[in-house]
Amino acid sequence: MKRLAAVIRLRPEKEAEYRALHAQAWPGVLAALKRANIGNYSIYLRDGLLFSYLEYTGDDYAADTASIAADPVTREWWARTDPCQQPVDSAAEGEWWAPAEEVFHLD
Repeated sequence: MKRLAAVIRLRPEKEAEYRALHAQAWPGVLAALKRANIGNYSIYLRDGLLFSYLEYTGDDYAADTASIAADPVTREWWARTDPCQQPVDSAAEGEWWAPAEEVFHLD
């Protein structure tokens, strides 16, 4: 199992919309994540910063995340959630959610 975390900014004027979308996450999006071997997925919000954590149990993360990106329901979901977000200043060119480095873990 691989643990992954990432960060992105939440546009303040979009917070209510973002919360409402995630309060009723679409079943098709959740199914695509599960098919891609992603579980224990959470998103936290603090001071305008979204922090995501997930666990990946598959063997080919690139292929599994590509399958999510190719899913039509997920693409429609992103069309609604992406306008709520803004990459952090330190994100690489073309990077949306910026990976966060794990500096401590306790099982």
